[in-house]
Amino acid sequence: MSATETAIASAEAHSAHNYHPLPVVVASAEGAWMTDVEGRRYLDLLAGYSALNFGHGNRRLIDAAKAQLERVTLTSRAFHHDRFADFCTRLAELCGMEMVLPMNTGAEAVETAVKTARKWGYRVKGVPDGMAKIIVASDNFHGRTTTIISFSTDPEARADYGPYTPGFEIVPYGDLTALREAMTENTVAVLIEPIQGEAGVLVPPAGYLPGVRELTRERNVLFIADEIQSGLGRTGKTFACEHEGVVPDMYVLGKALGGGVVPVSAVVSSADILGVFRPGEHGSTFGGNPLACAVALEVIAMLRTGEYQERAAELGDHLHRELGLLAGGGAVEAVRGRGLWAGVDIAPALGTGRQISERLMEERVLVKDTHGSTIRIAPPLMISKEDLDWGLDRLRTVLSA
Repeated sequence: MSATETAIASAEAHSAHNYHPLPVVVASAEGAWMTDVEGRRYLDLLAGYSALNFGHGNRRLIDAAKAQLERVTLTSRAFHHDRFADFCTRLAELCGMEMVLPMNTGAEAVETAVKTARKWGYRVKGVPDGMAKIIVASDNFHGRTTTIISFSTDPEARADYGPYTPGFEIVPYGDLTALREAMTENTVAVLIEPIQGEAGVLVPPAGYLPGVRELTRERNVLFIADEIQSGLGRTGKTFACEHEGVVPDMYVLGKALGGGVVPVSAVVSSADILGVFRPGEHGSTFGGNPLACAVALEVIAMLRTGEYQERAAELGDHLHRELGLLAGGGAVEAVRGRGLWAGVDIAPALGTGRQISERLMEERVLVKDTHGSTIRIAPPLMISKEDLDWGLDRLRTVLSA
């Protein structure tokens, strides 16, 4: 067997089959390119679901990690460390907020946001104990913990994991009327993705996010924006909410915050909201560790220049123009997205999203399918226009075959 076949066979034999990866085995990567164990190079148009916004092996991030590795990597939150205050201060400033509660994974951050909203509801809003409700949107993807999949509408994510956590109300994404009707005196928060990534890069109707902001403010309900995939430059702004001039009560961040080097996530909000926590009521051994803070501080510094947001906006306009041309030719039924992020619905006659992804892999381009007929395109923000065009040419080749 080839090196690729050997590695895949070993993985199949010794790991749980909770993923169905494309049959490529990556050995190294730099910038927007990955190299497999056979020495073949592939253009990465997925960027780790936006975790690799700054590319593979970004020198600033690697150097920051190496320097911190020589000093201290973990103290736990039992002690202070010298990177923590700067991380919290700089991230709060980037978000225009006051306080940060750091965690590790995106799902941990969403769980933290849920706990924050409930505690705020009981201690500040005065909701009767055990009665707090959080409104979410259909077709959401916020993670895979038991509580989070309890309010998923995706059968694959939800099936066979019950009993499910109560306290959530699901309404159609983009429907302000349904949101208004679902609100009660016990509603403590509305948790939504400003753009739904896993659902196929769904952009809500114009005016939806401002409407959510207005409704939540009127009803004394927290607006929680899950910007784990959409945030930190992906859409051409630091946050996707900015496209509609909206500032939520709470940002949930992850993925790109760790630069693709270490897992870093955070809930960022006001002192009035995050101030509900007292010592011992929530925590994480690794959350806000020195290594994570060092890398995230460099990510924040890179975002403060605005260059990555500008690049995502400019190249994103180019990406959507080119994809829009494909949408008129019969092979592509629809294109959605914003910035360097697109969901492309493939005409069923050409194959499933998985089949198109496999054909693109043969052309040395890596993307990922979702919901049957859709492929997602989300290259590192530092990709060159030439490389992006090369990848789009390969897509045209596959769709015309």
